[in-house]
Amino acid sequence: MPNKKLIPSSFDVIGSKEKAVAIIEVPDEKKDRGKEVAEAILEQNKNVKSVLRKMSSREGEYRTRKYELLAGDKNTEVLHKEYGYMIKVDPQKAYFSTRELTERQRIAPQVKPKEVVMVMFSGVAPIAVAIGKRQPEVERVIAVEINPDAARYADENIRINKLGHKIISMPQDVRLGCVKWYGRCDRVVMPLPMAAESFLDIAVNCLKQDGGTVHFYNWGKEPEPFGKAEEVIKEELRRMKRKYEIINRKRVLPYAPGKWKVCIDFRVKK
Repeated sequence: MPNKKLIPSSFDVIGSKEKAVAIIEVPDEKKDRGKEVAEAILEQNKNVKSVLRKMSSREGEYRTRKYELLAGDKNTEVLHKEYGYMIKVDPQKAYFSTRELTERQRIAPQVKPKEVVMVMFSGVAPIAVAIGKRQPEVERVIAVEINPDAARYADENIRINKLGHKIISMPQDVRLGCVKWYGRCDRVVMPLPMAAESFLDIAVNCLKQDGGTVHFYNWGKEPEPFGKAEEVIKEELRRMKRKYEIINRKRVLPYAPGKWKVCIDFRVKK
């Protein structure tokens, strides 16, 4: 009988009531008991069919993480359900976070009818799908993603949510995929905190001539978690000779003690 006391107090679960994958961190004091921990999770959570152990941070151009399958099914592709839409993903092949559900639902209602929205680093397209479902009168959502596995899942998620008439999936580097949309967007979402500052000029260039809104993500440390992001925006917009105003600041998720994933929503003026 698996020892339920080994189960971590919190861990990520991606999937549905039918099939889900649990993603855990095994502390050093339990590193030799990883399989026991996994078996306990499987026993306690009947919908969990696989347990993955984090073996690295997110790394590389594709933002993927190394995992070890501790127990369960080798096929870790799942169909995750949230807020009336579905996201198909294999967490071993593409980034997807259930913890960012609240942030997706914060962004989606801000989109107005007839807007054209650019989602850079779009992954398996959860933000694009959330927007398409929440604002059915959106003109177009462009989802640009360089990871071919993530882009393949994005295509599938657009299809299963019946949003092919609203969302365009572009399996490209944003430096290439965004160029044809320069001057055509009302809003740009940049959900990649580790490198977004290198692409801020592209985001601004995507906006229409009379301006638009950018959701800019970055890492921030206490006691001023928004300071770095605001300085990046200030310097880049000054270089581009564009006026702007910050309309919102949001702590999205804790990343480490005293460190946050943050978002600055700002409006670029004409």
